[in-house]
Order: sequence, then structure tokens, then C-alpha cells
Amino acid sequence: MTTTVSARTTRPTTADRVRSVALLLGAVLQIVAGALGGSGAFGLSVGQVAQENTTVVMPAPAAFSIWGPIYAAILLLAVRQVLPGQPGRAVHRATGWWLVASTLLNAGWILAFSAQAVVLAQVVIVALLVVLAVALAQLTRLPAAGVADRLLLHGPVALYAGWVSVATVVGAATTGTFLGAPGAGGVATVLGALVLLVTGAIAAVVVARGAGALPYAASVVWALAAIVVMGPPVAVVVAALVALVAVLATAVRRVLVAPPGRRVPAALG
Repeated sequence: MTTTVSARTTRPTTADRVRSVALLLGAVLQIVAGALGGSGAFGLSVGQVAQENTTVVMPAPAAFSIWGPIYAAILLLAVRQVLPGQPGRAVHRATGWWLVASTLLNAGWILAFSAQAVVLAQVVIVALLVVLAVALAQLTRLPAAGVADRLLLHGPVALYAGWVSVATVVGAATTGTFLGAPGAGGVATVLGALVLLVTGAIAAVVVARGAGALPYAASVVWALAAIVVMGPPVAVVVAALVALVAVLATAVRRVLVAPPGRRVPAALG
């Protein structure tokens, strides 16, 4: 039987152990930063800053509760990859430092946004999206070794990347409002609708081809639905629904039309 690249394991090096511990510490750090940012310990709470710079694509406040499952999933990922037999795996070597960077960038985003350094926060969240995209691309390149990889590696990264994909777009709109652009009105509505359509198209491509299709789709659909619930202008609602349906339909097709030789649950990874 041929061993997949992601399953290959060699004796862990010092660098492997350092990387594994760094990711575990980073996973804890972002949980702490999230709790402090939500409470306003760094200045205003993240929610307050967002409400002061509201836009037509702002999700309902309850949508941000998804950070809880994301933080928990990344923590489980970090705990698993530090266990014996894991640090020396090729898949962790390919993704580990990117994920460490994601935890540090997320904590930095929270600090910047709470301090009302909105422009800096947008730069940071774009960087966060980039490192998560690279990590997800690496997981797409390296097949999951089994259900554990799909649930505790591919799934958490995809869930995280899906939410940040939409959060980056929302953040861009928030940054525009912060800099003086109108958060509502004709121009804001048209731009908001167009951006959501593009976001949906890109997300659908990721769901069709990338690792962790279902978790990625779930977080994107969650974000788009939360925008609809806020009751934005009709054009934005229609665009969000079109994007939502496109992502959802692609995810369903990915599950039902599994590649030959692969079981349906492979869509998780």
C-alpha cells in the first residue's frame, strides 16, 4: 500500500518541536486576545468599533459567535499536532508555521481594531487571509490520511479560512466608512452587492476544489446569512442570497458527486 504524502512521518527534529509548541501557544494566545477584545480591555470592544463604522454588508452581531468554534477547533488542532507521532509529519511541516502566523495575526488584528486603528487592522486581516489561504492550499495538495486529519486538521483550517474570507470583505467596507466613505446609500449598496457576488464566486471555487469543502462552505454561508438577517438594501440582500446559494449548491454537489474511489466524507477534507 502506498503511503500518502500527508501521512509520511519522520523522526521529529528540534524545529518540529519548536513549531508544534509555538502553534499551541498561539492557539491559546488568540483565545485570550479574543476574550479581551470582546470585553473592551484594549480600548473599545470589537463590536463597538464595528457598530461605529457600520456598513450595508455588516453581519448580525450574533454571527461573530462563530469565533468560539473556530478558536476551539484550532486549539484541538494544536493539541493534536504536538502529540507523539505528529510533529514529524510532512503535513504539519507544510502548514505549521503558516498556522502559527495566523494565530499571531488574529491577535494583532484584535488589538489594532479595538484600539480603533482600523486601517492597520484591515492590513492585518488581509495578511491573515493570505496565510490561511496558503495553509488551505497546502492541505489541498496533501491528502488527508484519514478521518482524524479531516476533522482535526483540514476542517478547522477550512472553517477559519471561510469566515475570514467574508470578514476581510466586511472589514474593507468598515475601513472605507472609517476613512469617510458613505456606509449606506446608492454607491455603497452597488459596491456592497458587487463585492458579495465576487466573494461568493471565489468561495464557490474554493469549495469545489479545496480541502475542507464542507467546513469552509458552512462558515461562508453563516456569514452571508448573517448579512441578510441585518436587513440591508434589496440589492445587497439579493447578492448575498445568490452568493449563499452558489456556495451551498457547490458544497452539496461536492458531497453527492464524490470523485471515483473516494467516500462522501472526503468532502470534509
